[in-house]
Amino acid sequence: MAARHLKKNMLYDAIVEKIFTLTGLLCIVILFLIIIFLFKEGLPIFTEISIFDFIFGTSWYPTSEEPRFGIAPLIIASVAVTLLASLIAVPLSIAIAVYLSELANTKIREILKPLVEIIASIPSVIIGFFGMVVLAPFLQRNFDIDTGLNLFNAALMLAFMAIPTIASICEDAISSVPVTLKEASYALGANKWQTISKITIPAALSGILTAIILGISRVIGETMVVLMVAGGAGIIPLSIFDPVRPLTSNIAAEMAEAPVGGSHYHALFAIGIILFLITLGFNLIADYFFNKYKFKTN
Repeated sequence: MAARHLKKNMLYDAIVEKIFTLTGLLCIVILFLIIIFLFKEGLPIFTEISIFDFIFGTSWYPTSEEPRFGIAPLIIASVAVTLLASLIAVPLSIAIAVYLSELANTKIREILKPLVEIIASIPSVIIGFFGMVVLAPFLQRNFDIDTGLNLFNAALMLAFMAIPTIASICEDAISSVPVTLKEASYALGANKWQTISKITIPAALSGILTAIILGISRVIGETMVVLMVAGGAGIIPLSIFDPVRPLTSNIAAEMAEAPVGGSHYHALFAIGIILFLITLGFNLIADYFFNKYKFKTN
C-alpha cells in the first residue's frame, strides 16, 4: 500500500512538473513571437529614414505632405516623466515601508498594509481621470500655467500608481530581515533609527531594489495615464509644466489612424522597438546593481 501511494505521488509530481515546464516554455515562445512581430513591422521604416534621423530627429509629423518621423521629443518626454515620477515615488515608498514594518503597531499595520495593496489595484483610467478633472484645474489655477495637462501632472499620477507596488514589496523585504541582526545592533548600543538605517535597510537592499525596478517598470510602460494627462504635445519640454507626449501615449493615440502597411504604421511599431530596447536596457542596468548590492549584503 505504501509503495503504491509513493508511486502515485511520484507520478503526480512528474505530471505537475511537466505542466509547469510546458507553461514556462509557452510563455517564452509567445514572448519571442511578439518580439519577432514587433521587429518585423517596425524595421521597414528604416528603408525610408535612417536610424539616426529617427531617434534624434526633433519633428514628428507623420501625416504632413513630407512625413517627418523624429522621436527625440517623445524619448525625452518618456525619460523626464519616468525620472520625475521616480524621484517622487521612491523616497515616499521606502518611508511607507519602513513605517509599516518597523514603526507602526500591529493594528495600524493590519489596516494600512491592505489599504496600500488595494490602492495598487485602482484602474489606471480612474487615476488618469482624476488627473484630468481634479489635478489639472488645480495646477492651472494655482501655478498660473496655460494647461494643467503637463509633465508634472503625469509624473504625479504615475508616482501615485507606483507607490503602492514599491511600498508593498519593500515592506515585505524589510520585514524578512532576521530579528537577530536587529537584536545584535541594539545589543551594541545602537538606537532604533541607527538600526534601521545601518542594518535593516542595507540587509533588505536587494528586495528594495527589486521593488523599485518593478515600480519604475510600471511607470515606463504605462499608457492610459500619460495619454490622458501629459498634454499630448510632441515637443521637447523645457519645464516640468510643459505638455509632453511620451512614447507609449504616442502609439496609443495614433495607431488607430495609421493605415496598415504604411510609413506611419511602421514608424509606430519602430517606436515600440525603441521602447522595448529602452526598457530592456533599464532592466539590465537595474539587474546589475541588484546583483551587486545583493553580493555585498550576503
